[in-house]
Order: sequence, then C-alpha cells, then structure tokens
Amino acid sequence: MAVKIRLRRMGAKKSPFYRIVVADSRYPRDGRFIEEVGYYNPVKDPVELKIDGEKVKDWIGKGAQPTDTVRAILKKNNIIE
Repeated sequence: MAVKIRLRRMGAKKSPFYRIVVADSRYPRDGRFIEEVGYYNPVKDPVELKIDGEKVKDWIGKGAQPTDTVRAILKKNNIIE
C-alpha cells in the first residue's frame, strides 16, 4: 500500500478549499482517506493554513510520501526540511 500525503479539494465551484489528508495512492483525489492532518485555504488573504506537524512527521516516519504541492507547503512552514 503506497500512502501519500495530499490535498483533498472541497468548497464550492471557483472557491477551492483543501484538506491535507493521508490516503492510499489508489484512492481517488476526493475519495476515501486514512486521516486528516490539516487544511489549506488559498482564497483568503492572507492564506489560511493549519497543519498538525506531529501527525505529518509521524506519517512520514512510517513511509508516507507527500505530493509536490504538499511538500512545498510543509517546507514553507518549516515542518520538513
């Protein structure tokens, strides 16, 4: 089972809101997930972001791979190097 940390799109049309979730890579983007570890709202000014760093580090330690977008968000907030 390949586990990814990725964005799950929520919100209305033209107004995206994302949840950062841990999911099996075989599941659809907005489908089933294992655990929610935060959220990201790029529409608000300033950008609204909340991430549970301990959960993210725990999942990465277990072998979960963040997607490119999530990796950039985590690096920007100094959760990973």
